[in-house]
Amino acid sequence: MKDTNKKLIWKLIQNHGDYLKNKLKPHPNHPDGRNPYAHICSLINKKYNCSYKDLSDNKIEELKSFILGVNK
Repeated sequence: MKDTNKKLIWKLIQNHGDYLKNKLKPHPNHPDGRNPYAHICSLINKKYNCSYKDLSDNKIEELKSFILGVNK
């Protein structure tokens, strides 16, 4: 993925992560609360089997939709 697209996706992760703050279900492994940015990145990793940085540029629209669909 091009650097400009990486920055765009990271900004989207940050914005959506801000929205998810204090909305993720509590988990015993995270007594101080869950990190919404890491949560989104881990879901991307699970779905695509790689980091968002390693995806091709032609998947950017699909990735945007996926990120915006993360709500739990």
